[in-house]
Formats: sequence, C-alpha cells, structure tokens
Amino acid sequence: MGTKILVIDDDTNICEMLRMYFENEGYEVKTANDGIEGISFFKMYEPDLVLLDIMLPKKDGWQVCREIRESSSKPVIMITAKGDVFDKVLGLELGADDFIVKPFDTKELSARVKAVLRRYTAHDNTGDDEVIKFDNIEISLQKYELKLKGKSVDIPPKELELLYFLAANYNRVFTRDQLLDKVWGFDYLGDSRTVDVHVKRLREKLEGVSDKWVLKTVWGVGYKFEILQ
Repeated sequence: MGTKILVIDDDTNICEMLRMYFENEGYEVKTANDGIEGISFFKMYEPDLVLLDIMLPKKDGWQVCREIRESSSKPVIMITAKGDVFDKVLGLELGADDFIVKPFDTKELSARVKAVLRRYTAHDNTGDDEVIKFDNIEISLQKYELKLKGKSVDIPPKELELLYFLAANYNRVFTRDQLLDKVWGFDYLGDSRTVDVHVKRLREKLEGVSDKWVLKTVWGVGYKFEILQ
C-alpha cells in the first residue's frame, strides 16, 4: 500500500488537481471539502500526511489541526491564501509541520511533502535505542517517547527530536540555523522562527519538571539544554 495523503480544501478544483498530481507520483489520495468532513476522513482513512487549507467551512483549518494533534502526530502541511507571519506562527504553534501559500507550484509542494515525510519516517531506519535521562526526564528517540516524572507525555516528533538533540549535547549552545540544519535537515524550506515556536512549546511541557536543568535562551546566539550546578 502506498503513502496516503489527505487533502482538506473547500476548492474542489484544487482538490482534484492535487489528487491527480500526487496519484501520478504514486501516492494514494483522498479529498475532503470542509473541516468536519476532513476530521471524519482523517479518522477513517488514517493518512500518512495531511494537506490542510485554513479557510474551510464548518470548521476552519486551525480547529482541524488542533483536533488532529489531540490524537495524532502525523505530518500536517497547512495551505493558505494568506501569507501573514501571524498565520504561519499560529499554524506552527498548533502543531503544523510546514506551511505553503497559494498560489503554489506543485513541484515545490511535492518537495515539501517528501521532505516532511522523510523527516517523519527517518527514525524507522535508525538502530539508536539510547535513552537520554536527566532528573525527572527520559527521552527515547527510537520509541519517540518523552517521560516527565515517570509519565509519558504526548509530543510531536519534531519537538522530541529538537529536545533530544539539545539534551544529547547538553551545555552546548546552538544557533537557530544550526538547529534547523541538525534537526530539520538541509532540505527544510522554512525559516528560523520555526525553532522559536518549537522551543516555546517545549518549555510549556517542561515547566516545573526539574530545577536541575533548563532549556535556556542564550540571547543573541540561540538555545541550549543547560545542566544546573
């Protein structure tokens, strides 16, 4: 069975165009034209990736993304006619993996789809079963599991990869560009604000967990996972 893509967009012409394009590239494609139908199809179809428009009837793309993230970490690429920074940051905060603005080139969208899927599935090909442990925290890259105070915590894959990388290189400072290269990969088409958004979400999860380490901002440079003396 091929990789499955769910397209959620109220423009039937765009849905049909994307269905034909990605089926020609070997994907299985389903389409939905409103937010409620999109959520229903996501639960039934269990796609490997979602292409999600923001301006949807019944439920907008923001709400659809929220509901997907309540039960799944599958990649979501948001598609919108708006190019505002606010929309991009909000989408990333809700757990979207990437963002593309209409009108878009299908080859660029295809490249983004392949890059996101490659990053998402990369852990399936690794034999690294090391678990990083500090006070009240355990991070397993093989299992894609985060435990805080002994309890498993839901976390999107990219947040876990970022936390794992910083913790594995504790007390070292990394710039945003270095983190994009090390965690997202050289083919990532986004910008450095992506790192800031992911760090913000990580801090919300890690707040109050321990006073022996901290995810620290080094002003003017970047971030580090610091072990406190």
